[in-house]
Amino acid sequence: MAEQVSSDPVVQVGEVQEIAPDLVVIPDRNVPLVPNIGIIGGKEAVLIVETGMGPSNAEIVLKFAEEHARGRKLYLTTTHFHPEHAFGAQVFAGKATFLVNQAQADDLRTKGPGYLGMFRGLGDAVARRLEGVELAQPDVVYGQAYDLDLGGRVVQLRATGRAHSRGDQVVKVPDADVLFTGDLVEAGQFAIFPWFPPHGVDVSGTRWLAVMQCLAAEPPRVVVPGHGAIGDASLLADVRDYLTLLRDETWTRRDSAMSEGTIVEEISALMIQRYPEWAGREWLETGAKCLCSEHSV
Repeated sequence: MAEQVSSDPVVQVGEVQEIAPDLVVIPDRNVPLVPNIGIIGGKEAVLIVETGMGPSNAEIVLKFAEEHARGRKLYLTTTHFHPEHAFGAQVFAGKATFLVNQAQADDLRTKGPGYLGMFRGLGDAVARRLEGVELAQPDVVYGQAYDLDLGGRVVQLRATGRAHSRGDQVVKVPDADVLFTGDLVEAGQFAIFPWFPPHGVDVSGTRWLAVMQCLAAEPPRVVVPGHGAIGDASLLADVRDYLTLLRDETWTRRDSAMSEGTIVEEISALMIQRYPEWAGREWLETGAKCLCSEHSV
């Protein structure tokens, strides 16, 4: 997380993609720390998925959502508590009902302040986007599953359990066969492992793989990843296969009593060779270290 971000993580609504009737995505445009943001409509209400980083981005999202909704009731949810996904929720207070799973609500309350400080250190552009952030408390907190009726369209919010974070959630739109994954899936990028012991140790490679195996077993028509281009079910298979390879190759080396440093070096070289086009190579080290910690668990 020490790597500086020079680009401005600003949400822009000029290239909105409609992926189903009354279901659009504000794309990340491959800008670091900008998520794909969903607007899902029903006859009576509209659900917003992700806020963008900080109040100024959230204001852009809210304005767009209100124009799209045309008077319909607004709801907000976030796939997990990380800053570019949830640290604009305060802007929606009094405008939208904010709902997340219990583990994510706990993450936001207990880990949010630390992540706010950490992300402010990523560069001036990020720090500016985080000015004035006040961590919002959800209006509705559910356990493992919540079905939100928007009027003629039911959206399924499903907590996955610990994976990329403790409070990961996927958002399913069954009638359109669309799945929003948050950072469980990135397109054309190595999986983001926020493994920073002793403080950041919630990510679990083994649990993440189990989640991906389940998601890939029921492939949707459209997958909206946390970051990167919208795709199909092959995105789920790509992450599943990558995590399987990462686990197997890391554990094979761990079995031989190889040092962690050598494991990281060999794993990084192998994965770059296997996936030369993928971005996010800085996450190979943390991924290997995380799986080293889970060896024989």
